[in-house]
Amino acid sequence: MVQIATTTTERLTVASGRIAESLGGADVAAVDEEVLLRAMRDIAEVRNAADLVLAALAAEAARRSERDRGYDGLAQRKGHRTVGSLVQTITGQSKAEVTRAMKTGEELAAVTDTSPSAGLDSAVPAVPTWERMLSDALERGSIASPQYRAIRTGLGAPPVERYPELDPQFLPQAWAQAVEILLEEAHTVPVEQLRADARTARDRLDPVGVTLRFEERFAARSLRTWIDEAGQHQARISFDDEAAAWVHAIMNAALRPRRGPRFVGEGAKQKAADAAADERTNEQLQYDTLIAVLRAGAAADPQRAFGDRQPGVRIVVEASAIADAGERGEMRVTGVGHLEDGGQALPGGVIEKHLCDAGSLAVSIDQNGRPLDLGRERRLFSAKQRTAIAIREGGCIGPSCTAPPSWCEYHHIDHWWEHHGKTDVDDGVPLCRNCHLRCHNLGWRITRERDTVTGDDSYWLHKPPDPATGKTVPPERLRSASPRRFAGQWARE
Repeated sequence: MVQIATTTTERLTVASGRIAESLGGADVAAVDEEVLLRAMRDIAEVRNAADLVLAALAAEAARRSERDRGYDGLAQRKGHRTVGSLVQTITGQSKAEVTRAMKTGEELAAVTDTSPSAGLDSAVPAVPTWERMLSDALERGSIASPQYRAIRTGLGAPPVERYPELDPQFLPQAWAQAVEILLEEAHTVPVEQLRADARTARDRLDPVGVTLRFEERFAARSLRTWIDEAGQHQARISFDDEAAAWVHAIMNAALRPRRGPRFVGEGAKQKAADAAADERTNEQLQYDTLIAVLRAGAAADPQRAFGDRQPGVRIVVEASAIADAGERGEMRVTGVGHLEDGGQALPGGVIEKHLCDAGSLAVSIDQNGRPLDLGRERRLFSAKQRTAIAIREGGCIGPSCTAPPSWCEYHHIDHWWEHHGKTDVDDGVPLCRNCHLRCHNLGWRITRERDTVTGDDSYWLHKPPDPATGKTVPPERLRSASPRRFAGQWARE
């Protein structure tokens, strides 16, 4: 059973008291900015602690409602068929929320089990280190329940049985390392990105599983259409991984004028004006694009359907994952690749098919990811430089931004005119249109710091003093654990 830590109830009590003290009877519109932000943090603390307590109570309710108790079970005695229905009625939460709470409570119960039968085999720890690290972080309040679930479900458990040639402790130790990185990252990225990065780590550590999961999703592909009561034709699609990447590339190309790089070059003003004049919603534009592709087929004119760039899927593969590349008829992919947009893993067979259909572009980099410098000979980054930067960073590095490379522009951290910056990959970073404009319009600066021992680079965001208070804003370390960079760590370690 789960033991509710005293520190959890203390967090709940202390944070609730601060909220009552700072907001009791206050007019929210008149609240000072610092008080407003502090109150939001306190409310988050209360919710996180309350979610943890609820998970423990829901798991205990489930234990008292087990099937073998029959009509004497808690849920049955209270007139409910299932414990989920009982908890839903009491809390007013959705079925999915209650299910997640009970699952979290059950996992915490397994970790905190202190029964005499736990861990009888001294050769195998009763609780793996990586599970203990996750549960401790949740109980301390350093991560919230949604972040816990994102890491827990994204990583899954180490599939030791798939790799009998490895030391039995190798994968559990690698899982612990992944959890350590993800826990650090949890403070800088949204839950959705944290879940994606957990999947990336899992796929990197379990290449056999990449193929198995790909085949499962491929077998589950489907298209269903129906007509609703109002006569509207509806559809539901379950994509396989490869087709989904292609559809996303098409839709990103259609929406690029709105959310991606600004128009440059010949006819830029007219293209920008045309995009601004389009009154369709993003959903309508995506629908029209899909219909245009279906009607025109493979011979569609890219100018007609996609604006100024033909959509495509770019897969990043390390050279070490390709065996016998120089031998005629012998080349094979022995590792996995990752989609440039999103970082999802693809198995070797899919990569070989794309190599056959579309070929490849070689990007040579050193161990710290530094290729292709052009100095001040050119003002704009070349296509190959942009590809290299995208591979290195995996998307926009703006604060809390998860825009993929296809939405990004490429920014000189030492501005070309103002600071005589160089068009070098080291000093180029991907920023989505919004972050790029904020960087220039709000006076933000990005600086690079290189570790003299490891050679790794860190990027820091420097904001001007707060205009409301005049206070100096401390620099903020920008995201460096993107899907691509995150995956790259496993290659080096």
